[in-house]
Amino acid sequence: MVSETTIQLEVFRYRPDNGGPTFQSYEVPYHDDWVVLDALNYVKNYIDGSLSFRWSCRMGVCGSCGMQVNGEPALTCAAFVRDHMPGPIRVEPLVNFPVERDLVVDINGFMEKLDHVKPYLVREDDDGDLSAEFMQTPTQLDRYKQFSMCINCMLCYAACPVIGRVDEFIGPAALALAQRYNLDSRDQGKQMRQDVIFQNEGIWECTFVGECSEVCPKHVDPAGAIQQAKLEGAFDYYKRLLTPWARRS
Repeated sequence: MVSETTIQLEVFRYRPDNGGPTFQSYEVPYHDDWVVLDALNYVKNYIDGSLSFRWSCRMGVCGSCGMQVNGEPALTCAAFVRDHMPGPIRVEPLVNFPVERDLVVDINGFMEKLDHVKPYLVREDDDGDLSAEFMQTPTQLDRYKQFSMCINCMLCYAACPVIGRVDEFIGPAALALAQRYNLDSRDQGKQMRQDVIFQNEGIWECTFVGECSEVCPKHVDPAGAIQQAKLEGAFDYYKRLLTPWARRS
């Protein structure tokens, strides 16, 4: 842990039972291979054990360590300290979420929105047979594979300007996952999801700024998924308008 160089962390502190939000500075050792999460763990382990934040895998898989690093949403396990030298590094909780304590945010609202779009395979003919197989070609897999890489890190919600002004907006990750399952050849729940995502708080609230795709650590491109859904929605509308006897697929 010996290092001749240090870097300053300016960390957001919020303890509702002990005053309002403030920033607290910490001097931590600089190591070329350290990420911001390493620096936060150093503070937690050696300087201030009261600091609260979420993390788990340290491998960019779980998505739990998302925070604002110098104003940008990022996974702190993938944000290298060397990219912010000579510092300071300001670490804050993700914006557009209620803060519970220090760097921990309340994700209940996001989980409720995620549940609304049914982000799982829906089978109308499911008879409970767990041995049933539903075969899929590589081409069918390619249709949705990119959108299936979402790790629910919520960086896209922190980057989205619409989320910041419309609390009811379903949001990029949930809409991208809805499109992921709508494109899955094994799924039969498209109609149920469309009833949700075609509402005013769904895809039509998106202004296609594209910041959600810019910050996505897995290159899911939620903005692209939403535009695909918009195109399908427009096609569906005009099909019903011009052929009122046709049923929605």
